[in-house]
Amino acid sequence: MREVRKEELMNMFHTQAPISRYFGMRMSFSEDGSAIVELPYNPNLDHALGGIHGGVYATMLDTAGWFTVAVARGDSSWVVTSEITVRYLEPVEKMSLRAIGKLIRQGKRQDVAEMHLIDERDRLVGHATGAFMVIPQNPMTAKDETG
Repeated sequence: MREVRKEELMNMFHTQAPISRYFGMRMSFSEDGSAIVELPYNPNLDHALGGIHGGVYATMLDTAGWFTVAVARGDSSWVVTSEITVRYLEPVEKMSLRAIGKLIRQGKRQDVAEMHLIDERDRLVGHATGAFMVIPQNPMTAKDETG
């Protein structure tokens, strides 16, 4: 079941999420279910001084956390980010990035994940913790079913 869920989520990320295509992100899962989000260097995501914009850090960290939590849940539930704390540790210029999520605690209504952002030199450049609220049914599916 978990492998099927991984495939569904990867398909959603790669084919249905415009932001992943716009940024150029790719996603996979490790054996333990951690989401790995990779971003080749994209000069369109730089800030005015030439470094990679902090919003890219936050987006990648949130994405890695969300997909890590989502794969651990059943396919009838849905997850929404309720809180994320991002720590910007190092600036990055003209490099690819990789965000990795790790499930810290799974609860009945809320899961907590930790996320690391690593540059192509294997430096830890960003860190985040996130709380993800669990909704019993996917609101997009429920909307479609109710009209």
